[in-house]
Amino acid sequence: MEKEENQNNTSIDPNQDTVKETEKPDENLDTENKKETDQEPKEEIKEPTPEEKIAELEDKVTRTFAEMENQRRRFEKEKNDAFEYGGFAFAKEALNLVDNLERSKLILENDEKLKETDALKKTLEHLEVINKDLISIFTKNNIKPIECLNKKLDPNLHQAMMEIEDNQKEPGTIIQEIQKGFMIKDRLLRPSLVGVSKKIQKEDEKPKENKENLNK
Repeated sequence: MEKEENQNNTSIDPNQDTVKETEKPDENLDTENKKETDQEPKEEIKEPTPEEKIAELEDKVTRTFAEMENQRRRFEKEKNDAFEYGGFAFAKEALNLVDNLERSKLILENDEKLKETDALKKTLEHLEVINKDLISIFTKNNIKPIECLNKKLDPNLHQAMMEIEDNQKEPGTIIQEIQKGFMIKDRLLRPSLVGVSKKIQKEDEKPKENKENLNK
């Protein structure tokens, strides 16, 4: 009896082993399939040819030289501007001296107590000498006044402050200089403040225009 039981037991055990063994290959297949799906196809990296490398280097060198040339030109221009117009701010401030001299002359000329006195004449003469000396110094440093009287208004050089009725001059002609303008070489230091002419409108024309507007 014992032999039969042992035989029965041995017959069962192989079946169990075969079941376990059949399960193992399935697991291996799953892991292999996962590995295959996880691995993506790699793109082939194409190495540049020597000719392409040389062309790329030549392009970089050309760009570098172009940038260096642009910088050199910019520095050269800045250096020239600093040399030519370095005193621009100083010259603009110095014009206040000319303005103050002109104001002083006007105040003295309009003073009723000083009119037609020797003291006034001598003072005005001294102020005129100082003014001429200043203009001479400016001229030596390429700072020149703008001539504007009896010329057409130029927005690049003049600034109109008022309109003055005058039929003898063409409209837009400068007939009064309020403040003198100056140039430093070919640059505007400050514009001339001027008064320009305009046609005189007759009183007879105004009622006619009003009547025409009413009729319309």
